[in-house]
Amino acid sequence: MKKLIKKSAAIVSLLTLATVPASLYFFHVAQVRGEKRFLKRQPTNTTSPIYPLEQQFAKREKETRTLVNDGLKLNAWWVPQILPTNKTVIIAHGFSSSKEEMSAYGELFYALGYNLLMPDNRGHGASEGDLIGYGMADKSDYLKWINLVIKENPLAEITLFGLSMGAATVMMTSGEQLPENVKNIIEDCGYDSVWNELNYQAKQMYHLPAFPLLYEVSAISKLRAGFFYQKASCTKALQRNKLPILFIHGQEDRFVPIKMVYQNYHATKGERQLWVVKGARHAESFIVAKDEYIGKIKAFLNKYSGETT
Repeated sequence: MKKLIKKSAAIVSLLTLATVPASLYFFHVAQVRGEKRFLKRQPTNTTSPIYPLEQQFAKREKETRTLVNDGLKLNAWWVPQILPTNKTVIIAHGFSSSKEEMSAYGELFYALGYNLLMPDNRGHGASEGDLIGYGMADKSDYLKWINLVIKENPLAEITLFGLSMGAATVMMTSGEQLPENVKNIIEDCGYDSVWNELNYQAKQMYHLPAFPLLYEVSAISKLRAGFFYQKASCTKALQRNKLPILFIHGQEDRFVPIKMVYQNYHATKGERQLWVVKGARHAESFIVAKDEYIGKIKAFLNKYSGETT
């Protein structure tokens, strides 16, 4: 038995040594700031239904807001309504994206009468940081953004909106102790956990099982970024949430599989609505069903807004 244990330990050690370089590579791909070629992101086509919204938003005057968290200086746009209102939406962008790429969503909410706070997540855009937080590290940033809005207007009535990784960010934030100023949440195509999403991507992109690489990459994340992928869970956070949430997901999403939205939907303890958009791939629901998308969000906000002015 002792010989068997020694042989097994030796095999595990050899496997670990052999896979460490690969694990470091995949950590860099998954979590280190920089261009992600596999995303193949293209500018919005001028014929896209949401292109006019981007053009309109580009004309709006934007103020800069900053804060410091975990030693990182974070940057955001602040776009107030011309006529004062308490209604404010905080908009969270996706993986390897930026606030600029959320222009159409900003214009959507601006047209609905909301002030806009549009941060660059840590490790993105004009914000500092070398590592991507996947929502797990970012949730403490968003608590500070929420408090910044309230400091400027104690009567603020806040909606959290997120797309893809931004959706995971607002869902993870939902499990924290939030001020009463936060009234509702809208998430579009967020994953149920970082572990499940990266496990899915490892199989889709590289045909690799979770063991041993993903376990090793998760351990590197713990050392470098402060969290294991297994702990970065939207479903666990949603089990502590009591706010109304609108869940949106594209039926043809092959980047964040549609089954994840059902996991999130059933996990939340707050009131909930679910809209699955036929024919929409990842982060394309707004493009595929623009008018209905606006209508769904407007109806949800009308039902669950705490606006008193």
